[in-house]
Order: sequence, then C-alpha cells, then structure tokens
Amino acid sequence: MVIVKYGGRDGKPLEFADSEDFLVVRTRRRGALATARLSSRALSLTQRMERVASFPGTGVEVLHRRDLDPGEARDARMVLKDESELRFAGRALCDPRSGEPVVYTENLFVKLRDDVPSSLAFEFFGKLRYDLEPVRKLDFAPKSFFFRTPEGSGRAVFDIALELLEMEEVEFAHPEVVRERSYKQAFPPQWHLQSTTLDGNDIDAHAHVVDAWPDSEGEGVVIAVIDDGVDMDHEEFASPNKIVSPRDVTRDRHNASPFFAGDEHGTACAGVACADGNFGASGVAPKARLLPIRLRSALGSIDEAEAFYWAAKFGADVISCSWGPRDGKWWDPADPQHNSVVVLPDSTRLAIDAATDHGRNGRGCVITWAAGNGNESVDNDGYAGYDRVIAVAACNDHETRSVYSDFGDANWCAFPSSDFGHNGHPAPFTPGIWTTDLSGSFGYNPGDSEQGDVEGNYTNAFGGTSSACPGAAGVAALVLARNPSLSWQDVKELLRQSCDQIDQANGNYDAQGHSSWYGYGRLNARAAVDLA
Repeated sequence: MVIVKYGGRDGKPLEFADSEDFLVVRTRRRGALATARLSSRALSLTQRMERVASFPGTGVEVLHRRDLDPGEARDARMVLKDESELRFAGRALCDPRSGEPVVYTENLFVKLRDDVPSSLAFEFFGKLRYDLEPVRKLDFAPKSFFFRTPEGSGRAVFDIALELLEMEEVEFAHPEVVRERSYKQAFPPQWHLQSTTLDGNDIDAHAHVVDAWPDSEGEGVVIAVIDDGVDMDHEEFASPNKIVSPRDVTRDRHNASPFFAGDEHGTACAGVACADGNFGASGVAPKARLLPIRLRSALGSIDEAEAFYWAAKFGADVISCSWGPRDGKWWDPADPQHNSVVVLPDSTRLAIDAATDHGRNGRGCVITWAAGNGNESVDNDGYAGYDRVIAVAACNDHETRSVYSDFGDANWCAFPSSDFGHNGHPAPFTPGIWTTDLSGSFGYNPGDSEQGDVEGNYTNAFGGTSSACPGAAGVAALVLARNPSLSWQDVKELLRQSCDQIDQANGNYDAQGHSSWYGYGRLNARAAVDLA
C-alpha cells in the first residue's frame, strides 16, 4: 500500500494497493511489448496474459494475468525481470475503489510556496538529502518543478513526496501517478469497435478500433459523406467545429440536412464514420470532422460529379460513398439484375480523378465505396469497381461473410456489418450496427428500445455494405491523422497490409492474399495505425 496526497499536506490521502493480478512492463526501446525480442519462456507467459492498458511512446504496458494462476503470475514477474529488452517488470498498483490499474514513474512534481524567493528555490533543493535531478521548471504555475529520482528508486518516490510535504517551503508534492487515458467510448452495443457481450453472447468479431484510439482518433482529418443528407443537429455531431462546409448538390444550397421523409441513410453512415461518441454512439474516427454532402439526384447525374468536386475543394481527406447501381435480390440468384453491368460515367470518373489527383494538396482524397448488397459481382459495378476507390465488403459477427455482400476481384477489404440467416447460413447474434439515427422518431428507430434507444436518436440495426463503407472511411481517417503525408495510394496499400484474413477455411484467399469475398481481409484499425 502506498499513499499519495493531492492538495498539499492537508490533502486527503489516496491509497493504492498492490495487485497480484496486474503486471507492469517497460521495454528498453520504448516500443510496444510485442516488438521486444523475448525468450521463448517469457513469450509463452505474455501470450497467456491480456494487455489492459498501454502508454504509447513510453514502452509501458499493463498486463492482466488472465490465464495464469497467482503462482504463475509471480513466476512471470521473475522471468520478465531477467529479459534483456525489458527495463522493468513488476506488480502494478491498483485503485482499490475501482480495481483499475495505476502506474507510477520515478518522477516528482513539486511546487514551492509563492512567497519562497526564486533565488532560493534551487538552493533549497540542493540542500535536500534526496538525489533529485531537475528535469524542467514548469511555466503553468509559479515555483513549480519536475524532478526525476534516481533510477531504481521505485516506490521510495512516494515516501520522498510525503517527506517534502512536511517541509515549510513546499506547497505541493506528489509522484507522477498515471492511468490510461479515457478515450472516446465505444458503447456496449457497438460490437464492431471492440469485443463485447450482448444478450449473453460473447462477440469478438470487431475491427480493433478501440485498440487504435490511444494513438489516433482521427484528429485533424475531414471525412466527406456523400449521401441523402445528415442530421447536422444530432447530438453526436455537436462538438465544436465538427461540421465542415455542408452542401446539398441536388438542391444547390449550403444545407446538407435531410429533405424528404426516409432520408435517414446518410445520418447512419456519418455516425459509423465519425460520430463524437459523447452520448450514444461513437464513430470509428470520433475526432474527425464531418463534411456532409446531400446527393439525391439520379445515378450518373452531373450532381454526382459536383459532389466529389465540392468535397475535394473544401478540404475532404476521405470521401465515403454508400450508394451505387441498384442491387440484385441477394436471395434470388435468378434475378436478372445480377447480370447487369453499370459503367461509371466520364463526368463522375473525371471528378473522382480530380479528387484523387488534386485533393489534399496533391496527395489525393481517399475514397471508400460500398461493394454492394446483391450477392453478385462487384466487378460489374463501375462505381465500386473503379480502381481509384476502395471497395468495401461486409462481414458479420460470426467473422464470416455477410450473405448479401457482393464478391469479386475489385473487393479490397471488409468491415463488420449486419447479416441475415438464410438457407443454412447462420443467423447473426445482433440485428446490425448501432449508430446515429435521425433525432427523434423520424428515422429507422421510431423510439423503441428494441430498435435502439427510447428517444429514437440511435438505431441498432443499420447494416449492409452501406455501413461497412463508412467504417473503412473511419479507419482511413485514423491512418491519415497519424501520418498526413500519405498519398491516397499509400493509404489504400496500407489498408491492404493491415487486413486480417478471417474465415480462412472458406475465404479462398489466393497466393496474393486476396479473397473475392473479403478482399484482403477484415480491416484491423490497430494494425493500420501502427503501419501509418
């Protein structure tokens, strides 16, 4: 048990307990534990543990013993202490109130009283019996300093802080005690973002989105959603400066709000991509900004081309398109629509080319496109099949293909979405993807808790490749936030490299790692951000 006092000597003591369940490790090179070269024994032990917290850039991670009994956990500490690439391995502290692991460094924050003359400050510290190394003087408060205790001091830093507090000259002193930052929340029904349990079913079929958030949440990136409009007054698009340059290319106005009854599709798509995550749903890239473009004109219209021009001109980094030619009936292979070929008009193609050639100051906009929901060849679709876009297929909460998802050579990747049970194809665990809906009772969810929330602001059943596409757009935004210098081609290739080959038994991946069902596999946002 150690004690920290915030608020000076009269502050309320905070007690942190030793935990046998958590292990703190720190690599010497400050990289992730997974990049360290460990002995076979150490590697075997860490593989039986679960990473529950990480501090990027420091090489510090907290592991839970998970499959190890207490004796094996103690052995793990001893084994890891002897690893040459690990600088530290030891028990973590935990907050006894929450059970949350906490980590301390060998650093101290110290603030002297304001009436201590500045000329005497370092003289005061020089007289101390502690061997404190000044790191820097802090500017946010007078007479404040950051010190480092000698390496190996360990928990003595807590005692030093308490002793300093007893000195007349000292106003505040405490060790640097840290916890993993609380990033934008993935709400429990959002199984596509992280592992969760819904209706008693453990679902682990996600795209590792929450795992990516410690390093990227889409900051500084703009996602354009071209669709039937976006509820710009929705509570999940209300963060400061969230909405960028809205446009209705169909009605020639600067308002991208839905206009007709039934225009709820774009709001759901935008939520999957970049909802703030403050109230009921988080997007894949919650800190990305949203450029909503309402397009209700016919396929192939000039308005369609104008939408891409507007997006690129007004700063879109990523463009998400969950629309295209009419799908065949996915359950009816005899449907004549399955054989139709739709060519991309030159007007739209040139607008896409301009966005990829000149957008982002010449690095090109990244364009994601829904592969289609007809259980037919995406290669017949001149839109999603165009090689300057990223065709996104859908996979389900069983980690297999969604029964409706289009297939073919043009498929680049897959992202989690809804599914249906059909002719031996297993029914999904969930009704679909939880995301934003038109506020109130006007969208997919009229205000029924079985369809989302009782206010009607969220739906639990959005799906199709329409949902998979903005999910992929969100991953692209995470990548560009991490490395804005990447070209659109770089991002496309990086997404390929980051895919997980799900359903290997039935995915029919070829020698190049491509599957007509999944493209190069299901996107892994954590891997994509690491590659960026």
